[in-house]
Amino acid sequence: MTDLVLARPFSPLQPRSRSLAWQAAAVLVGTLLLALSSQIKVPMVPVPMTMQTFAVTLIGALYGWRLGAVTVIAWLLEGAAGLPVFAGATGGLRYIVGPTGGYLMAFPFAAALTGFLAERGWNGRRVGLATLSMLLGNGLCLVLGTAWLATFIGVEKAIALGAMPFILGAILKSALAAATLKAFAPRG
Repeated sequence: MTDLVLARPFSPLQPRSRSLAWQAAAVLVGTLLLALSSQIKVPMVPVPMTMQTFAVTLIGALYGWRLGAVTVIAWLLEGAAGLPVFAGATGGLRYIVGPTGGYLMAFPFAAALTGFLAERGWNGRRVGLATLSMLLGNGLCLVLGTAWLATFIGVEKAIALGAMPFILGAILKSALAAATLKAFAPRG
């Protein structure tokens, strides 16, 4: 089992071997991808379903845990500063401390988790493990986000409105992210 999980790890973009300028550019590209994915949404109450977790988990898997988390934190800082990078082209601290704050603050941890697992072989070479990695990242966002949302609307309502409606989307986005990651996997 250890060989299956840890064999032949790769980081398709090899960020650790790149210059600081390349890494800074990667962060910029990642924050743009996140900002764009935030605008693809299905309106739901109290939290819209977006393609953010698709981008978060994919960035983690492509960039690795360190640069992936840094990229998502940079995006959060952009949003906190008021740039319109969150869902609905919004920004500001109120989104981070409001009902959606738990989901947003979970994103760097999800990127780090998927990046950590990808660096250990849960990557595009093994689509099943990559999908599981993406599911774990999405699940972490749902758990942390729902826990934060519960402080606003109560546990039962938070689970009913902030977790359950998003499970199918999390599964689909995880499969799509893993398939996208496979496109970056070296052949052979």
